[in-house]
Amino acid sequence: MPFTVTGAFDDGATYAVPITGRTDRPAIGSYRAATLVELHQGEGISLSPTSPVHKVAGDDEVSVLAVLHEYTDVLEKGAEAPRHARVPGS
Repeated sequence: MPFTVTGAFDDGATYAVPITGRTDRPAIGSYRAATLVELHQGEGISLSPTSPVHKVAGDDEVSVLAVLHEYTDVLEKGAEAPRHARVPGS
């Protein structure tokens, strides 16, 4: 189920993107956030400080959210967001 993530990049630019769960367009609404996710597809990312490395995939909402947590400052997640993704600052 799609949910929205709001956050900011290091330079202060903000974004609000729906995470779609679609392989072809995992994040929409911000070209920069969508490109960030697409750049990291296929790479490994830890979903939490103690979890094993997980492959980033566009249809895997947890891994998409983990990318946004890793490379941006996630400020807010929609109520439908998965609870297993990386915690800010971890």
